[in-house]
This record gives sequence, structure tokens and C-alpha cells, in this order.
Amino acid sequence: MRIFTIKDGSVAETDRLTPPVSEHLPEHGYLWIACTRPEFALMQAQIQAALQSLCGMQLVDLHISDLLNQQLPSRYDYTSQYDLLVFRRLAAGSAQTHPAEAGLPLSRLPARGGPPILRRIDTSPVGFAVFDQILLTVHPTDCAVRDAYAAKLLNSASAESHAAGARLPSGPADLMLRIVNQMVDGYLELRRELSHQLEHWQTELLNPRTRFNNWASLLEARLSLHHLDEICEDQHAAVQDWIEALKTWPDASTPASQRERDLLQVRSRDVLEHIERVVHHVRRLEQSAETAVQMHFNAQSHRTNEIMRTLTVLTAIFLPLNLIAGIFGMNFEFIPFLHQSNGFWFAMGAMLLIAVTLVLIFSRKRYLERSAR
Repeated sequence: MRIFTIKDGSVAETDRLTPPVSEHLPEHGYLWIACTRPEFALMQAQIQAALQSLCGMQLVDLHISDLLNQQLPSRYDYTSQYDLLVFRRLAAGSAQTHPAEAGLPLSRLPARGGPPILRRIDTSPVGFAVFDQILLTVHPTDCAVRDAYAAKLLNSASAESHAAGARLPSGPADLMLRIVNQMVDGYLELRRELSHQLEHWQTELLNPRTRFNNWASLLEARLSLHHLDEICEDQHAAVQDWIEALKTWPDASTPASQRERDLLQVRSRDVLEHIERVVHHVRRLEQSAETAVQMHFNAQSHRTNEIMRTLTVLTAIFLPLNLIAGIFGMNFEFIPFLHQSNGFWFAMGAMLLIAVTLVLIFSRKRYLERSAR
């Protein structure tokens, strides 16, 4: 567990809910309590007692279940005292991540033959409980987002960062939006690798000299992309609900508070725009995979048509020759040219002339041309 006290442009960190942290809140600041899901399950009573001591309220039992649920989709809920946001991350996890740790049921995980990047995308949920002066976050065990943003937060509090214009989050809601934005941007960093792997499959599908037989993996990849699309839709709906709830907050009493409220709305819309970019990219990949499959079958059908056309033309060329051979192969005693010394050559010349004539005719009609690759 990591606990940060943010006030007056400074950040202090501790790892225990012990006094003075659990006794009072900073007068002009707030707390960020970041714990993993197993820690939250084990220290549930201590965390509830600390919340009761700090702000006079506790988490609702149903919201505790939501924070502990590893299969819960992205969603937003609220009470009169705090807001709750569950947001599924899209991060590059370990290939050996267990399904329960990754937040995916066994039936939804890609098969072994799927693209490695799809097998390594971790969609574990991250929970946020936003109080007036406290942000409680519940992360997966190996959540790099928490550690990365904690390092960024500590760095922003340094004197050099203040001189460079770095600004600390103004409150728990602002801090939550920054973490969510970093989670969304984490998936945007995976776009190049994911696009590269799917483009490799598209090249194999459209190459006429290769025989693509990895259909099971391609089907699993399409199902995985569809599942990512559903996750992004849930993320979009959760953030949209947060934005709508933000509009119902009481009017700010001071210009500074109103400015912070406006910044929250701007940052919320920015997070929503980033999620829409992710949705667009996932859908484009899904559509590209579907288009590549359709183009593959169209190319195979076109190749089959070309082969059948060539065989049909060859059959048409040899059909009159077979007719002549069949006529002279009849068991009649009197057949023209049968007993002449040059009859064979007359027949061969006629057959050659007919074959050449048909080849010229079919070539003129472009029946023997091959399509350009």
C-alpha cells in the first residue's frame, strides 16, 4: 500500500495507515490511498476505519464488492458522499498472466496460436473511489500505472519540476482523471506493435504464393478484437456518465473553484476523446482483419476462375483435334486419305492449322491472358 499526502505543492509518501495519516486530513490538500486488490481484501476493515476517521463515511458494501470483482466491466456509480469509477485497463501484461489476474474468463482468452500482443493485453479493472479530500484506488497486483504515476507525482513536486511549470493535480477527481488518461494512453502505445502483427497476417492472406492455414488463430484474433471493442465501449460509457454527473455538481463558490471545475470538465472530455481514439483504432483493426479475409477468398476465387478459363480454352483447342483423330480412327474400310502415303501429313497439317487458328482467335479475344499481380 502506498499513501500520498498532497498539499501546498508538496508530496509526502508513506506505506501505512498509521497516525498522523489516519487521524486528520491536510487542511489545504488531499490523500491518495493506492493499494492492490489483495491488500484491499485483507485490509478492508482498516481502510474502512481510516475513511470513517478521516471523512466520517465509509464505502458501501456493494461498492466494496465492485472494487474486489475482477470481472466487473467499466462502470460509474455515485453516492451523496463519493463517486465510484471502475475502469478496465488495456496494458501490455505478461504472457504468463493467469486468467483471473488478467481479468478475463478462460473462455474469452485468445488461443495459443493468436498474435502474441493480443495474448499479452491485460484488461484487469482498476477501481477509484473519489471523496472530497481522499482518492482511494484499487489496482491489480502488477499495476505499472500506479507506480509510474506515483513516480511522476513525486517528480512533479520537486523544485526543478516547479520551475519547469509542472502542476500537481488540484484534487482527488483531477488525480483520478490523470491516472485514467495514462491508462488509456498506455494502450495507444501498443497500436504500432498490434498493427504490425495484423498487417503481417494480411500480407500472408493476400500473397498468392503462400497457403494460409492459420484460420483458428485468425478467428481467435477477431474474437479478441471484438472483446477489446466491448471493453472500450464500457470505458466510454463510464467516462460519459462521469461527465454527466460532473455537470450536476453544485456551483463553485469562488472563481478559483470554478476554474478547477472547468479544468475537470476539460480533462474529462480529453480522456473521452482518447478513449474514442482507442475505439476507432480497435474497430479499424477488426475491420481490416475482416476485409483481409474477404479479399483472400476473392483472390482465391479469381485464381480459380483463371485456372478454369485456361483449362476451358485448352479443351476448346483440342476438341476439333480429337474430332479429327476420332474420325480417322473409325473402323471403316474406305476413308479418304487412309491409304495414301501422304494422308498422315495432310491430317497432321490440318490439325496444326486448326490449333494455331484457335490459339490466335482466343488470344485476340484475350482468353489466354493472365491478370497482372
